[in-house]
Amino acid sequence: MKIYIVGSVGSGKTTLARKVAAQLHLPHFETDNFVWNHQPTGDIRNEIDVRNQLFINAVKQEKWVIEGVHIDWTDEALLVADQIVFLDIPVNKRTWRIIRRYIRQILKIEKGNYKPTFTIFRKMFQWNTYFEEQMKPAFMQKFEVYGSKVHYLHTNEDVEDWFRGL
Repeated sequence: MKIYIVGSVGSGKTTLARKVAAQLHLPHFETDNFVWNHQPTGDIRNEIDVRNQLFINAVKQEKWVIEGVHIDWTDEALLVADQIVFLDIPVNKRTWRIIRRYIRQILKIEKGNYKPTFTIFRKMFQWNTYFEEQMKPAFMQKFEVYGSKVHYLHTNEDVEDWFRGL
């Protein structure tokens, strides 16, 4: 099984991907980890060739869950995925999740791939807006060719229903 999960920051991509990977015993990949080399002193952006090779290595595996918000260079995963999940969670819900995550990371209740700085916190709101205005329409257009293998999920109930159907 190959499942590709797409959504904005705060949509629940990572949470769902981890749950699916655990349930189905699939390897889980985050596209952010192809883009960034996480270092104790800060993240360093991988060269495009490195990013692409890491991504292709994951996609070539027999089974996987890949999640992320990146577009175009990730098209190969969309093509070979058995299912594509688009987490189209409302902006206000994503906003609340971003705030909750930041507080939980500051309190060291939740761990992230990055240091929870106020700068990153503010950028998440910008990324959320950018996703809604620019990326969401691009994804919607891109998904048209994939027909019934795309699942558009708008609520927690939609997500749970889809998950139960696996």
